[in-house]
Amino acid sequence: MNAISFSLILTGVLLNAAAQLLLKAGTNAIGHFEFSVRTVLPVGLRIATSLPILGGLCCYAVSVVVWILALSRVPVSQAYPMLSIGYVVNALLAWWLFGESLGAGKMSGIALILAGVMLIARS
Repeated sequence: MNAISFSLILTGVLLNAAAQLLLKAGTNAIGHFEFSVRTVLPVGLRIATSLPILGGLCCYAVSVVVWILALSRVPVSQAYPMLSIGYVVNALLAWWLFGESLGAGKMSGIALILAGVMLIARS
């Protein structure tokens, strides 16, 4: 895999991770909610006007374009497993930004994911 291909994959992964983190920030700002016939309009409006949620959706849209570019250069069997890097990025940034737990089990999983990604990238 050449540098451009890897850069496209990594950019897609980071955009996807940013989208998840922005969606989480948006839902944190909105708070817990339930959808029902009575609440669908007010909750839907709060979601539709949340800047972090809109930013997350934009990141998803751009990530799809970047991912299509990556798939035009790299076999899907090599590119798709690279999405696992997103789990690592999200876990570390959720710990840093939102105070989510990052115990020994998660750290062990992160180490396994990174080892797997390195093996796939070298194949």
